[in-house]
Amino acid sequence: MTPRNDREVAELLDDPEYRHAALYDAVERLRDIDSQMTASVPFSRGQKILGAIGAAVIIVLLVLFTIPAVAGLVSIATVVYILALIDRLTIFRRGLVNGAIVIPDDEARMIPDDELPLYTVLVPAYGEPEVVGDLIAAMESLEYPHDKLQVLLLLEADDEPTIEAARDMGSHDLVTVVLVPPADPRTKPKACNYGLHFATGDIVAIYDAEDLPDPLQLRRAVAAFRAEDETVVCVQGKLNFHNARDNILTEWFVADYGIWFSYLLPGLMASRAPIPLGGTSNHFLRQVLDDIGAWDPFNVTEDADLGVRIAGNGYRTAVLDSLTLEEANVDAINWVRQRSRWYKGYMQTWLVHMRRPVDLWRILGPVAWYRFTLLIAGTPLIACMNMVFWLIMVVWIAGQPKVFADIFPGPIYYLSLISLIFGNGAAIYMNLVAIREDGRSGLMWSALLVPVYWVMMSVAAIKGMWQMLVNPSYWEKTFHGLATGSKDEADDSAVSDADAGAARATEGGTP
Repeated sequence: MTPRNDREVAELLDDPEYRHAALYDAVERLRDIDSQMTASVPFSRGQKILGAIGAAVIIVLLVLFTIPAVAGLVSIATVVYILALIDRLTIFRRGLVNGAIVIPDDEARMIPDDELPLYTVLVPAYGEPEVVGDLIAAMESLEYPHDKLQVLLLLEADDEPTIEAARDMGSHDLVTVVLVPPADPRTKPKACNYGLHFATGDIVAIYDAEDLPDPLQLRRAVAAFRAEDETVVCVQGKLNFHNARDNILTEWFVADYGIWFSYLLPGLMASRAPIPLGGTSNHFLRQVLDDIGAWDPFNVTEDADLGVRIAGNGYRTAVLDSLTLEEANVDAINWVRQRSRWYKGYMQTWLVHMRRPVDLWRILGPVAWYRFTLLIAGTPLIACMNMVFWLIMVVWIAGQPKVFADIFPGPIYYLSLISLIFGNGAAIYMNLVAIREDGRSGLMWSALLVPVYWVMMSVAAIKGMWQMLVNPSYWEKTFHGLATGSKDEADDSAVSDADAGAARATEGGTP
């Protein structure tokens, strides 16, 4: 049953049988539709067999033919690095040239209120009592008729501090609190699936509780759906941070997001490749979301998985030039927790969708399939391999052992040198371009120091891959409310920087 008004929602929230059925569906829907397309089983039987055989072959080769085996592995890794570098630069260039979809303010406001569809915003929150007040203010700032806007604040039923904070705000005609019954897995996608049963909207959006979205974002998304063809069933807004200058970690994080949302995702859109969604500011056509099984409650990057599943069902995602501001992690340990979950989720997503590689190939085509593998599986694996190659470089500089000449045969040595010099140079170049185009030139020095950030990425990737083996569905909570700067002042700065970047984007051209 899909409720169509607040009265029906209230009735369903009071119906224990409906709540029980909604909880079952939130956990089991995707598994009931297609048990192969969920991360509830981390590795399929075939993947376990292939993995065991591959590990056994590598171990035997390393024992019997140590130097040739190491040289072979180094050669394979080096070729993967070069391919990933070429592909990343290609995507970046396309994103720089094409950009995201731009819906001007007057065009967004031009749509008559009576032609706007019903809209539901899902806001999952857990252990975040400090952001409830900001959430309500952010939702009230959205320029969308309140009689067509439903905001569901999804709280775990045993999260007393956040529930109490919501109660302290009093009753609110825009925000409805939905208590999600405690049940495994304790994940954000399970909460979103549960909340979907009380959604009245024809379009469903996701925001995190601490988000500050562009007030016109919902209207821009409606206009984007109208402008695109019927294959576009999801619109992804851009994300960045309001506390960019808190410390060097937040500065690195801002440049990281700038590259990802302003250039790489638009580049993927232009390439018609699968787009791994961000965890917030996604806007979905409700009917298609229901048809493809909504979110996988067992995947810890449910957004990336859903983006790939959208593509795997023959649909597309559009990237919208509309900014949502979040809080960047100011604490390194908290950052590693978050990033390790993302890396683990990327590997979960790749493993799930590679259970039917031939079907995916037929739907995506060879180029998009190749790009999906390099991006979704390559991102965490390359981050792990970085640590190994950095250690090799340190040992080489320290003593130049002769054995290195054997494990880096002639052609591979030069490819490795290209990867070292041009790969790192290209990565720094993309950071510099991103901060320049987004009007954040004050972050230039942190962009030049970004190799230290890559070391943190590698640590997070190794942690995530270990958890993939021992605790795949564990959701590491990211703590918010740690920013040290003034939110209002930083917000003004971030918005002005974003406006400057948007102005540059309309000028066209390349660096």
